[in-house]
Amino acid sequence: MNDGRNRLDSLDAFRGATIAAMILVNDPGSEDHIYALLRHASWHGWTFTDTIFPSFLFIVGVAMAFSLARRMEEGADKPGLIGHMVRRAAILFALGLVVNGFPFWLNPDFSLSTFRIPGVLQRIGICYLITGVMFLYCTKRIQALVGLFLLAVYWLLVKRVPVPGYGPGVLEPTGNLLWYIDSTVFGPHTWIYAPAQGFDPEGILSTLPSIATTLMGILAGYWLRSERSGGTKTLWMLMVGGGMLLAGLVMNQWLPINKNMWTSSFAVFMGGWSLSLLGVFYWIIDVNGSRAWAKPFVIFGLNAIAVYVVAELLWSAIWAISWTGADGIVLTFQEFIFNKIFSPLASQINASLLFSLSYVAILFLFAWLLYRRRWFIRI
Repeated sequence: MNDGRNRLDSLDAFRGATIAAMILVNDPGSEDHIYALLRHASWHGWTFTDTIFPSFLFIVGVAMAFSLARRMEEGADKPGLIGHMVRRAAILFALGLVVNGFPFWLNPDFSLSTFRIPGVLQRIGICYLITGVMFLYCTKRIQALVGLFLLAVYWLLVKRVPVPGYGPGVLEPTGNLLWYIDSTVFGPHTWIYAPAQGFDPEGILSTLPSIATTLMGILAGYWLRSERSGGTKTLWMLMVGGGMLLAGLVMNQWLPINKNMWTSSFAVFMGGWSLSLLGVFYWIIDVNGSRAWAKPFVIFGLNAIAVYVVAELLWSAIWAISWTGADGIVLTFQEFIFNKIFSPLASQINASLLFSLSYVAILFLFAWLLYRRRWFIRI
């Protein structure tokens, strides 16, 4: 059994399962044929897909509680650790920009005038840096209070601050405060597939509750590093996680659970989901020692960011490669693979799922090769 102070296999497995799920939902064979569970909620509400990104941010927080504490115990000084975090955050932000634009001018849809600035990796980098500094200089109590403060202030902002031409409290894609800030600051440099033009699900204001999500992970990390027994840790994670799920549902009555806006209710609800799942992983793997089944997830988790970046770049590449057939229709390499290999195998929706699962398998092979060579890419 793991004593809670060394590396947690359960955390690596949870991280790997999260990355595998992220690849699964991001890369379907056909955008027109996807099971509802594997789509994001169109606006209010949530699906399985909406649990993935907050789970990863939560995991970032848990991992920081272990890695930064260990480095401080080994004698690292705080300015040096901050320098490391700044570099890492900058790399994550830069990788996010690469992912957004790749393959750049080889992509006929790419334009510097509409190049997206926010993104998943950018948000991870920002949350990692801010919460990391807080870990070094703030007590656990202060971190918890800051998390609550951010959720409360964010709630008040989206409900009370008037948006020019729309007024306060608008919670629709167009007219809400997040949309107004992102469209004003970024202009056209937002996600083209967002629910409204000028809105970005990884935009400026919604970063506040995302930081709170990461702080929830740090607090869970403190708990896992404590001297309490594995059973006690698991029980309290499941109890607190269940309480947060209930609290999120109650908050939903006044502020809807919404992943695009990362509402306070969403942050609390998904924090409960992440804590509960981590408790289950921890109980099965680190307390009871059942590890064999989780090995593929651990392999994914040990190079999670590298696998995610490769998955996104490869996906963009196979969509960018295209040609015009004899019938005059432009066909991408991705569409060619789906139509020729997967479509004949099953119904369109199941063929689309088979494509996604095959893509996950290909990325697992990449992760396995890195693992076999003992290459762990630390970004």
